[in-house]
Amino acid sequence: MAGVEGRVALVTGAGRGIGRVTAEILSARGAIVMAAARSENELASLGFDYTVADLGTASGCSHAVEETVRRLGPIEIFVCNHGIGSADERVIWEQDPALWEETMRINLDGPFHLSRLITAGMVEKGYGRVVYTSSTAGQVAEYAGSAYNSSKHGLLGLMRSVAQDGGQHGITSNAVLPGWVRTEMAENSAIAEARERGMTVEEVWAERDKLYPPGRVVTPQEVAEVIAFLASEESRGVSG
Repeated sequence: MAGVEGRVALVTGAGRGIGRVTAEILSARGAIVMAAARSENELASLGFDYTVADLGTASGCSHAVEETVRRLGPIEIFVCNHGIGSADERVIWEQDPALWEETMRINLDGPFHLSRLITAGMVEKGYGRVVYTSSTAGQVAEYAGSAYNSSKHGLLGLMRSVAQDGGQHGITSNAVLPGWVRTEMAENSAIAEARERGMTVEEVWAERDKLYPPGRVVTPQEVAEVIAFLASEESRGVSG
């Protein structure tokens, strides 16, 4: 697939899982990639430019954007993939307010700060591709997941707002909404569920497999391929 060659891309949550595979695909197809996450050990093994930042803070978001522009040039592709899951959540009346605040800070506040900073440069250039990793929880709430559900619903609102605001400036904005994908974050959720229900982790995953017509969950590679298309010039007619 063409359409990303020579484009500067910032991929967040790129240390592992979907974000890591997305960064690798974009780089292999000719994009100039900056990978961002909190863990330097994971980023360093990628083999291309990276920056370590807390993307749940305004200052961390500013740092990631400024480093990308300084070292690589104006950002033309933004893949907003970082986030935390719901493994430690409880039903709403038992929910920890601190966990709610942390989830919103990372899953929604950070994407807002990054989007605000990055789209300003895209408007100047007259071109941009923005892709968010949301979740099926952004459409259908999961049990005992008020913070995660709300953050992922909010992320879709942000995505659609960017599409509306940026559409006349050559910017597209989209989101992928994967269900279960066997990433480290989902594995932590499976461990917590197995412990609570008195079953094995593999039994939890077997149940999750049965939720989908193919009888299996999707892989990080499969989700990343969709993101790569939405990040390309060929996706010009898809937004919002």
